[in-house]
Amino acid sequence: MEIYDSFLAWANTQGIKSHGIEPREIPNRGVGIVATEDLASNMLILTVPTTSLRTLETVPSTLAKSYPPKDFTVHGLLAATLATDTTSNWSKWNAVIPSRSSILTSLPLAWSPTLHPFLPPPALSLLKKQLFKFSLDYTAFLSASESHKSIPKEAYLYNWLLVNTRTFYHETAKTKKLRLPPDDRMVLQPVADLFNHSSRGCSVTFDESQFTITTDRAYAEGEEVTICYGRHGNDFLLVEYGFVFDENKWDEVRLDEVLLPELTARQKEELDEFGFLGNYVLDSDEVCYRTQVALRAICLPSSEWMRAVQGGDDEEAHQEKVDKLLVSILLKYIIKIDDTLERIGLLEEGEPCQRDILCLRWQQIRRLVDRTIARLT
Repeated sequence: MEIYDSFLAWANTQGIKSHGIEPREIPNRGVGIVATEDLASNMLILTVPTTSLRTLETVPSTLAKSYPPKDFTVHGLLAATLATDTTSNWSKWNAVIPSRSSILTSLPLAWSPTLHPFLPPPALSLLKKQLFKFSLDYTAFLSASESHKSIPKEAYLYNWLLVNTRTFYHETAKTKKLRLPPDDRMVLQPVADLFNHSSRGCSVTFDESQFTITTDRAYAEGEEVTICYGRHGNDFLLVEYGFVFDENKWDEVRLDEVLLPELTARQKEELDEFGFLGNYVLDSDEVCYRTQVALRAICLPSSEWMRAVQGGDDEEAHQEKVDKLLVSILLKYIIKIDDTLERIGLLEEGEPCQRDILCLRWQQIRRLVDRTIARLT
């Protein structure tokens, strides 16, 4: 733990104050923050002054000026700063960040493209958007300076993914003035970036002078202390952060790929007209209202469905028929899921851990589908 002791000593020189916590290696979760004593609820455990953050304002001026205004993003500039930094200013911090191999192995953006089609559709859709963002930032990085062309693409990708996985939302007068999109108002902050995610976690707040982290509940000595990255399902967590976990109360399953083929062209037109075409999901507790509306479009005559969607009919009167239809669709989905799992099991591309997490994600989807079938029958 000498490396972390050295890091915390450096953090203290930056004005970062922690109480009752420290970084530790956690089995199957990398490095995390653990309570070194019993912590009470609503207890301030970390203060990070804004002067210690890596932000748009800390990007070297020569680098920032090399980017045309239309090409820069905070994400891209922070990644460029990390990729080109040759000073020792941040060496203590750099020593505790995830290794290149761990980042490039865990994040789907860095996987072999042959594995991408085996992602669940919502995850694949997110990945395509991520690929587009990375492509724009990397192109801007190469065009900003001739010297950047000597930096391997993999090195920039590693730093881009570090920024993607470890930044916090932060709003300043400058980001407001620049009218940056919300997902690009980001900063890197030491110590705080070592907290792992859970569905619930400590409170993270900021103002002009500092970030603070306060316990959401009591923690026993030796227990991992977490924060919540947001109300995200496992498809999002897999693409954006490279992990999934079973106790995720925000997890859900997208049903578009099995429900949309059941609809006729006219039914799709009518659903689109009323704003109910696509984005059909279920979670551990319920089937979303959009899905219920689409299922009724299949079950009911058009005129009767119109009355129902406009609130002029008793929806409960047709619920049994709707549930039976959904179960039949979900049974078809199970066949697709099992086929996908079988095909992943035959793959030789990629790393074993990458194929394992793909299998785990599809198994989670299968469990949510199974639970829904059991609840409806």
